[in-house]
Order: sequence, then C-alpha cells, then structure tokens
Amino acid sequence: MQKEILKKEIKKNYGNIALEGNTNSCCNPAQEVSCCDINNISKEQASTIIGYNETELKSIPRESILGLGCGAPLQFADLNKGETLVDLGAGAGIDVFLSSKLIGDEGKVIGIDMTDEMLEKARKATIKNNYKNVEFRKGDIEETIPVEDNSVDVVISNCVINLTSNKTNAFKEVYRILKKEAKGRMIISDLITTKEINKHNINTNNWCNCIDGALTKENYLKSIKDAGFQNIEILNEKIYMDENNFSDGRKIVSITVRAITN
Repeated sequence: MQKEILKKEIKKNYGNIALEGNTNSCCNPAQEVSCCDINNISKEQASTIIGYNETELKSIPRESILGLGCGAPLQFADLNKGETLVDLGAGAGIDVFLSSKLIGDEGKVIGIDMTDEMLEKARKATIKNNYKNVEFRKGDIEETIPVEDNSVDVVISNCVINLTSNKTNAFKEVYRILKKEAKGRMIISDLITTKEINKHNINTNNWCNCIDGALTKENYLKSIKDAGFQNIEILNEKIYMDENNFSDGRKIVSITVRAITN
C-alpha cells in the first residue's frame, strides 16, 4: 500500500514540475545554494552545477532542461555512433536529446518515464525540433521497462532509481534489456545516504525529494550486484547534503556508478 501511495505522490510531484516548471525538489543541485530553493538561479545554471556542459545545453530544446538531477551520467557513457541507449526517468528529455547527437542518425535513444505530463512535454519537444532517432515510452522501471530483452547498449539514469521502492527489481530490469555478449553498460547518477530511514518513518514529501528512499552505499551497490551486474565501479562521489541538514546526523551523497553485464 505504501508503495502505491509513494508512486502516486511521485507522479503528482513531477507532473506539476512538467506543467509549471517548478523545480522545488531536492532531486536537483539546489543544495549547493540552499536546499530545495533554486529560485535565484536558472535551470541551466542548476544543471551546470552537477556537471552538464553549458555549451551542450544550448544545443537542445530549452524546455527539456528542468534543473533536476544529481550528476551527469553522459559524461561517463562513452557513447558510439549507432548505439541504442535507454534513459530511465527521462523527464522532459535533457539526456535523451543530448544522447541523440552523440549516437547519430544510425543510433536510437529511448526515454522512459511514468509521468504523463513529462512524456507529453518531451514528445512535443521531439516533434518541434525534428528529432528522428528519439522515442519516449511510458513505463514503471521497477516493474517492467518497455524494452526488449538483450537489445540495448547503454542504460543511463539521473537521480531516479532512489525514487523506486525496490532498487534490486529496477536493476534487474536494466540487466534484462542490456546486451550480454556485447557487454552492455549502465551508468547511473544517484543519491545514497549514510543512514537509511526506517520504513515506518518515511515522509512522502522527502521520498519525492530523493531523500527518504536513499540507500547506504553498501546496500545500493549490493542491489546492483544482486541484479547480475559485474565490474561495478564508482566513478564520481561527493557530498550533496551534509549532516547540518538533518537532526539524525546523516548525510546525502551523490554518486555516479558504472557496471557491465559480464
């Protein structure tokens, strides 16, 4: 029951962001300025704080840039022309549109999101800007990713897995769709914590803000390993919210992780 309540609130929260452009969420780099308040900086500035390239951002639809995320997984994806990439929790399409330029017309980028408003926003931008190698699909990433088995070269995601109730299931779905013999790779930017919240103390607003759903580093990496991945490597790690933000002294840490199927 709690799982369904959380999903309902997540859809509502990110649906509002898509419609209103309000990024009052801790699933963004606001903490660098003031937690959950980026009123004084632009969405482009918020994106550059976490690693996006300012020049590259100018090359994609502005409406796809919402100032969300906790890293820049594409920096580490090493994309090649002709590859197929899936972006989990694609939102308005920032990483999808950036990826489309890197893989070329012979490649394919598929954005997955469960929020209707985000999908509508992304699809409109796709048509308006005449992207030919881009597609957006509706899906719940911890249930079934709407992509065929063993068909994808790269999966990326930016601060979305922590919103799921069952991280291992989400990673199993990622493993399922990635190519095995070709060593499909996953690059995920996400938030972890030094102290997990007891399930009885979960606050739905904090969960939507990517805080209460965070796992410890040990448990996060274990969920990836349990899904079948090998050669798991942390590529980037930094404090996102320090102990001064929480009465229990925990910290929230941003990490970018890379893993391959074999």
